[in-house]
Amino acid sequence: MAQTLQQAARDVKSRHHASPHEKDDTHAMSEATDRLRQQLIRNFDDIEKTREERAPLYDTLCARLGRGTAATKLGISIDIVEPGKRGCPYHFHYAQEEAFVILEGAGSLRVAGEMLALKAGDTVFIPPGPAYPHQIVNTSDAPLKFLSISTKDSPEVVEYPDSGKYLAYTKGGAFNGLQRAENNLDYWDGEK
Repeated sequence: MAQTLQQAARDVKSRHHASPHEKDDTHAMSEATDRLRQQLIRNFDDIEKTREERAPLYDTLCARLGRGTAATKLGISIDIVEPGKRGCPYHFHYAQEEAFVILEGAGSLRVAGEMLALKAGDTVFIPPGPAYPHQIVNTSDAPLKFLSISTKDSPEVVEYPDSGKYLAYTKGGAFNGLQRAENNLDYWDGEK
């Protein structure tokens, strides 16, 4: 162990006395390291968050961590839901699978018509489909902090059972539509 620490100290000292060529390599490595870090790493405590509030039920401070990263099939968000509030409407996905990791606080998972208690350390797995409509509700008197993780399957349809809405969208925003089932058109409407 002492030998290893001594070698590490010599390595650090030799870097301070590096030749100009070695310093250029170090600078190039630093740029490459910074670029990799920007593409691959996010810190949910440091990232800028946005407040999404719609009184009286919804209030969350959140950020999408995967934006601007190299990730193409996975999305992760951080949510901090205020006491007595919800982060998003009751819904389910037809394509995407989701998971939630409770980091701090306590609340409830509204799922399939039931309320399940949640606490820090719990991990929730939600497969796609109508069997598991879900919503996280902060039923405590302190903020509820969690990670939302999802696949980014596209195209996607999301159904909102409480309001009877459907959201359909494609990756990249080529199509994005939100409506209620009673607004559906006949297949042949407008065709010649």
